[in-house]
Amino acid sequence: MPTYKAPLRDFDFVLNELIKVQDIIPALPGYEEATQDIFTSYLEAAAQFCESELAPLNRQADEEGCQFDPSTKAVTTPPGFKEAYKQYCELGFPALDCDPAYGGQGMPKSLAFPIMEMQCSSNVAWSMYPGLSHGAYAAIHAHGTAEQKATYLPRLVDGSWTGTMCLTEPHCGTDLGLLKTRAEPNGDGSYSITGTKIFISAGEHDLSDNIIHLVLARLPDAPKDVKGISLFIVPKYHADGSRNPVACGSLEHKMGIKANATAVINLDGAKGYLIGEANKGLSCMFTMMNAARLGCGMQGLGIGEASFQGALAYARERLQMRALTGAKCPDKAADPIIVHPDVRRMLLTQKAYTEAGRALTALLALQLDIEDKHPDAAARQDAADLVALLTPVAKAFMTDNGYEAANMGMQVFGGHGFIREWGMEQLVRDCRISQIYEGTNGIQAIDLLGRKVLLDQGQKLRKFTKQIHQFCQANEGNDKLAEYIAPLSKLMKDVGEITMGIGMASLQNKDEAGAAASDYLRLIGHLSYAWLWARMAEVAHARLGQGDDAFYQAKIATGRFYMAKLFPEVHTLLARIKGGAAPLMALDEEHFAF
Repeated sequence: MPTYKAPLRDFDFVLNELIKVQDIIPALPGYEEATQDIFTSYLEAAAQFCESELAPLNRQADEEGCQFDPSTKAVTTPPGFKEAYKQYCELGFPALDCDPAYGGQGMPKSLAFPIMEMQCSSNVAWSMYPGLSHGAYAAIHAHGTAEQKATYLPRLVDGSWTGTMCLTEPHCGTDLGLLKTRAEPNGDGSYSITGTKIFISAGEHDLSDNIIHLVLARLPDAPKDVKGISLFIVPKYHADGSRNPVACGSLEHKMGIKANATAVINLDGAKGYLIGEANKGLSCMFTMMNAARLGCGMQGLGIGEASFQGALAYARERLQMRALTGAKCPDKAADPIIVHPDVRRMLLTQKAYTEAGRALTALLALQLDIEDKHPDAAARQDAADLVALLTPVAKAFMTDNGYEAANMGMQVFGGHGFIREWGMEQLVRDCRISQIYEGTNGIQAIDLLGRKVLLDQGQKLRKFTKQIHQFCQANEGNDKLAEYIAPLSKLMKDVGEITMGIGMASLQNKDEAGAAASDYLRLIGHLSYAWLWARMAEVAHARLGQGDDAFYQAKIATGRFYMAKLFPEVHTLLARIKGGAAPLMALDEEHFAF
């Protein structure tokens, strides 16, 4: 079983050397106490908790899963989960980046994100319980009444209550316009909610005293489609301690994340309370969904890191054959497999994707902090636009890459990787769902191209590429970065042309945008990662000779690998986009099978 070790040195590099949070965060109103010492102490405490408490539970929890009692409708989490959650709350982590007005510590997301990554690496199924709760907190904090905030937020902040998001129904997944759950007014300001929700992560469990469900439902005579959806707070227990008729009907039997209770939730006239405006529930829920999409990206990143650590340790120890250039360990029966080029290809792919993903999430966390706290409205808007543009990229590109990294980790182990006790196949299974939920990666691609790029005629995209262009201009003639600058400049030109081409083609045939979307998202993902690797290489070159040279040399070498071996995918992506919709749509439906 892989032994997880939090990558604290790389967190320090990304936060303090790459994006330089300490030049920005303490200057933002409300974040004055978020000093480097505070960051360090929190990250070290989180690393200790994840390494010693969460990671040791991971494999056995996968074997045992959650247990559902049909007679009581109760769910029991695997042994150790409840104790770990109690310790997590005692350490104050649920309150980390929450509003001090409700008991929060008021720390920035720039600190919360690396802690989230550590949880995902060490035990992703467990991490989803507090993760969903934080999403519920965010939605109520943004859209709730003063009374709702006072009632629910302090308990979500201290962790004694947890939260869920209840969207999906048996007949509708992504298309929430089809949902049937009903909300009937009770005449006292509350509503009677009736319906069935499925795939509800952390929907029922024994970790907290209460579970606060955020439920999408329809009011009587509501408009059709998504225009008629409202959002309701539906607690498992009322304030007086009485039970609300909302219960777990069963647990899903899943490929992975078996230690998280993915529940069918039945609402039988359960009392709920409208949050936000009537028929505006989807926009309220998007506060929670966008956080969840970034959380999915963190799952891909965290599992990729865990798989890399396991594969690297195994590759250093496993003896198989001799190096093609001659024996590297002549005193042993064979060389460790890390000497073989193909094993190095897999390890470096894991490393390059993971370290770039860590840089991207740090960048997005900083933008979220700027959007929330910066005194200048223009700076807040620029940050919000960058987050909006890159959220679907973070969700889809990072989970696709995380799943590839997990598969490569299993491959490094060879036959042992396919055996359960080594733990590598669990990472593959646990990661697979991240590409599906909170909007499949195909939906993320349509969101990026359709809503975030074409809908505003590329304004958000141009803001982003302007930053990359300025970086390239500032480093023209820098021989140490030449391997980045020319490909980046060429790709920006290609992205501009291909975006315009898709836009023009989709005016005649909307299928053109749908056909291009997934390849387009990977294109923007590589543009983002190449820019971040260029920035990391710039920092690493500047630090050489000042100590810790091995770390910086590894950064430089990994960046070169990315540009030489992974970035060239952009040529295939461009060719596929130019292939258009016709090859996808030409085959008649009845001719798919004979």
